[in-house]
Amino acid sequence: MTGPPTYLDRILAAHRDAAAADRRTPASLAEAAEAADPPRGFAAGVRAVAETGDLAVIAEIKRRSPSKGDLDVDLDPGAVAAAYERGGAACLSVLTDAAFFGGSAADLRAARSASGLPALRKDFTVCAADVYDARAMGADAVLLIAAALSGAELRDLHALAVSLGMDVLVEVHDERELDEALRTGAAMIGVNQRDLVTFAVDTDRAVHLADLLPAGVIAVAESGVDGPASAARLAAAGYHAVLVGETLMRAADRAAAVAGLRRCAVPRP
Repeated sequence: MTGPPTYLDRILAAHRDAAAADRRTPASLAEAAEAADPPRGFAAGVRAVAETGDLAVIAEIKRRSPSKGDLDVDLDPGAVAAAYERGGAACLSVLTDAAFFGGSAADLRAARSASGLPALRKDFTVCAADVYDARAMGADAVLLIAAALSGAELRDLHALAVSLGMDVLVEVHDERELDEALRTGAAMIGVNQRDLVTFAVDTDRAVHLADLLPAGVIAVAESGVDGPASAARLAAAGYHAVLVGETLMRAADRAAAVAGLRRCAVPRP
């Protein structure tokens, strides 16, 4: 007997329903994607910071979340992005989900335009149209969540994103998902310490999986980074980057908060 729908169940159901109702043609989607400005190198941005010995910070712009409620619903995405850039962020992550996170494509466009940083479209990508839309709105990278996709979907969407010139952050939560990501050929893997079923954070998850990440893969720790001490622990475990949302969104001085995280030393990739 199954339990009540989880956060992830509800979010994915909404996105798959939207995908099923989408009547745009592949040709029109491809045309919009090809008209976007050339991608900035997202993975290259992470590597450039990591190679200095600092921890690369992927700084997130997020208005709200299902588990934490409102964070900064009236934020100016351009101003937030500029503050992150002043603090030394390597890249941006921008929530574009409207129903559950209050984000939009306009948020990504504004954040990217206000800074020189590459931007990840942070959303629940479930179909090819989502990948094309990411490129059309100017995203330099796309998030693929292994828990949300079949193995075939993960491989197909990964290949499509790469063909459009984007980098791909494949998000995993356990050994099985990590194996699937590696079989897909993922060059950048994010270990999310937040359980997408309960939304609880396990701060040991990323450390546990760190030794299983092969050399050459850009290792990103996601969720549960509440300050320099937790960032330093992840850096010591071998992560090149942290993706941080709530902590930065709640910071009184966002530029200083990014700078404090970046100063954690990491192994060179």
